[in-house]
Amino acid sequence: MAETNTVGSVLREAVRGTDRDFTQGSIIAGLIILAIPMTFEMAMEAVFAIVDTFFVAKLGAEAIAVVGFAESIVVLVYAVAVGLAIGATATVARRIGEKDPDGAARSAAHMIYLGIFVSIVMAVPGVVFAADILRLLGAEASVVELGTPFMQIMMGTNAVIVFLFLLNAIFRGAGDAAIAMRVLIVANGLNIILDPLFIFGVGFFPELGVTGAAVATVIGRGIGVAYAAWALFFRDNGGRIEIRRAHWRFDPKLIWSLIRLSSVAVLQFLISTVSWSALVVIMAGFGSLAIAGYQIGLRVIVFIILLAAGIANASATLVGQNLGAGKPERAERTVWTAGALNAVLLGTIGIGFVFFAEAVISVFTTDPAVLAYGKDCLRIIGYGYALYGLGMVMESSFNGAGDTVTPTYLNFFVFWMFEIPLAYILAYNFNMGPQGVFWAISIAFSVLAVVSALLFKRGKWKKQVV
Repeated sequence: MAETNTVGSVLREAVRGTDRDFTQGSIIAGLIILAIPMTFEMAMEAVFAIVDTFFVAKLGAEAIAVVGFAESIVVLVYAVAVGLAIGATATVARRIGEKDPDGAARSAAHMIYLGIFVSIVMAVPGVVFAADILRLLGAEASVVELGTPFMQIMMGTNAVIVFLFLLNAIFRGAGDAAIAMRVLIVANGLNIILDPLFIFGVGFFPELGVTGAAVATVIGRGIGVAYAAWALFFRDNGGRIEIRRAHWRFDPKLIWSLIRLSSVAVLQFLISTVSWSALVVIMAGFGSLAIAGYQIGLRVIVFIILLAAGIANASATLVGQNLGAGKPERAERTVWTAGALNAVLLGTIGIGFVFFAEAVISVFTTDPAVLAYGKDCLRIIGYGYALYGLGMVMESSFNGAGDTVTPTYLNFFVFWMFEIPLAYILAYNFNMGPQGVFWAISIAFSVLAVVSALLFKRGKWKKQVV
């Protein structure tokens, strides 16, 4: 494919896929080509939660609380999946930048070995101790009874989450973002269709209530994973990365290198996602209505963050490939460009949330109390959006360079040593209630962005070996 940078050609490459060399040429064009499908991919991932919340909200506050409590544990699966995905993107991108497609495929195959192992490890306790976990989080007895099947299904089939993230991360690292986008379109389209069918029992489908949301999501994701696996293992159409039989030969040295890289990345996202679970526990002190409002607001916030994650992920891929090609200065220019774009994007959306929070939340609920909590959540956290847009790119770029340690320390100190204590103090000691939790989140977003940018400027990430 000839490299041209007209608006039309760039957009076509973004949607159809490209064989462009991202280690040369226009940085802006490269970011756009990768960011557009990655943004759609992340949007589709976020829509899973939005769609579930939309339909489950019709069942009442307790059903919303079920999804909220269960998801506060399922996010641990996301953390592991994202950690593995970081390792996959960093190693595959570095090998692609070095013009070593076989090395990229071997790394991808060994990441799949890791994915199989961790999925099994998480499934067993998730199913056996589902009810106990919900009680530990502070769920009321009725919520525990309603939510246990939901939790068991989501945790027992966590492999579809892990591999949806992992296989798509392999494609992203190779610069094949368009196929990852298509995978999520397939998975999400099925979820949107199946959700109301299984929740409300339309036609010959069983009426499963809130449990139906879990069933629909698992089926949609499962078929998406099957499509991604086909594209990675069996297609013969000149894809940027293709795993063949020879690439599966087990290499202990390679697997250990990937374990070290990915385990830190998993810890990084466990730290950040468990902090959300801790905030749910703090919110639980204000009852199920507060939890319901918080969960609706949080779904909208995560949806927008995942949209912005498209730019951050594009930056991570370009950093990895350019470091592999021996072009660290080009990698740095890419990050600052992406950071500025993301700050503008999230800042603009944050302003919209400040002024139109009630209109957004009212799409999901008409309960006055739930609406009030959700509106406060969206409006207050929206104040920190612009800086967080910059911070997202910085953290993703550290990871793309293979430096998973720096973001791990950042997440620990900002979220655990700062955000959680601040949320508790503001909510209870200063009698701000749920608003105190929302303000703590907004302030933590801003602190994370500033500190990330300062550390990024030091440039140690340029010397990272992957």
